[in-house]
Amino acid sequence: PSAAADAVWALARENKWYREGEHTERYLLRSAVAVDVRNEAALTFSVAWHGQIVGQLGHDGFEWRWQPQDNFNLPLVQQRVPGRLPPFILSLLPEGWLEKVLKDNDERAVLRSGKRYMSNITISEDAAELASLPVDMLSVSLSRYARDGVFTGNYAGPGRGKLEADFEAGLARLYERPDTPRLSGVQIKAPMYLAQDGQLSPSAGLPFTHILKPAGTSGFQALPVIEYLAMTLGRASGLEAPDIALVAMPDDMPPALLVERFDIRTSPEDERRFALEDLCSVLDLPPDAKYDGTIERITRAIRPLSTSAGEDLLLVIKRALFAWLIGDGDMHLKNLALLKIADPVADRFSTIRLAPLYDAVTTRVFPSLEHDRMALKLNGKDDRLRRRDFMQVAAIAGLAATGVGEEIDHFLQRFAEAIDGVSLPDLPGVDRDIEERADAMVALCRERVAAFT
Repeated sequence: PSAAADAVWALARENKWYREGEHTERYLLRSAVAVDVRNEAALTFSVAWHGQIVGQLGHDGFEWRWQPQDNFNLPLVQQRVPGRLPPFILSLLPEGWLEKVLKDNDERAVLRSGKRYMSNITISEDAAELASLPVDMLSVSLSRYARDGVFTGNYAGPGRGKLEADFEAGLARLYERPDTPRLSGVQIKAPMYLAQDGQLSPSAGLPFTHILKPAGTSGFQALPVIEYLAMTLGRASGLEAPDIALVAMPDDMPPALLVERFDIRTSPEDERRFALEDLCSVLDLPPDAKYDGTIERITRAIRPLSTSAGEDLLLVIKRALFAWLIGDGDMHLKNLALLKIADPVADRFSTIRLAPLYDAVTTRVFPSLEHDRMALKLNGKDDRLRRRDFMQVAAIAGLAATGVGEEIDHFLQRFAEAIDGVSLPDLPGVDRDIEERADAMVALCRERVAAFT
């Protein structure tokens, strides 16, 4: 600075800029002042899994940075692209209806608005706060409070009362609480807690054990009933599926569907750790790319990850066949997932398997979806599927043709028998429109299984 000041003075004297030279000298020779500069846009979240801190998620105002905890070695959260939110965390964020309710598209704001997520993940800027959040664990199985497909407990959730403009507005008020668990998926859903005495309540401040799916609007009032029938058909056909039941709703609302979570512990003695990662996350795709895939791509992704690759590859083919038979045009990458289970303090997952069936529904019985096609192509096709298409996928996946053919035959037989046994439960709120859509679904299933060659 001193040499620079001398040089400036030489120039100033030559041009008679005495005042300017004095000011410049004073500026150059001033004492440096230490200033603590704070990045107001920066923030850091602590991320916990089953209550254990697994890492820090930081944002400097421009990009994300993931820093795993030193004592945590499981490959749970991985930042595969520098600067981007880890795909596993991104897959947990709200989308669709809930995203609109929360009215924020900024990932930082969304993470600040809630603390509890699926897969036993909790996130907060205050690490100490994570220990005070409820632990998601089954208190009682739904099967204890269900008979013939109908919930027999006491529903204490939101309804369409006189003070509510509509049911969605009531659910929106529930989500105003940051301790209400966040759910991904475009369908309206409410996180619930089923207590030992059979009372079903919103899980704000309580364990999140079950998912309530209320009826839609504008022709989609039958959605919970159609999903109930689809899930029932899937289980009867041999697919693993969670316990479900239809719930009679207050205020003359159509029935809702209640689904038991399969990614949480079942008792205080259960020490397993669960993580559910959908195929969007596995393939490192954003949620809005959930239709950008094929069944073949799924098999390639699952093979190196599954602890029972042969069984899961065959299961992917069965799930695709089931989606075709029921006319499910919404079996996309977020409706298929890997269920990962680890023992306490283990540094690797003991099992990684294709998750049980969820979100299965016959889309073709709803308005404007009468010609709905498969969400994910199979053998280059999304319609008019035949046995050879599934066999071609099996060959690409490296499965023996004889074994796959026998499994398909067995699945078709069980599916045909299941159609004869499926029926609509008797409960309030089932009107003629719902009955007609249920009949149309069953007719479609009969037609497709009979024509499958």
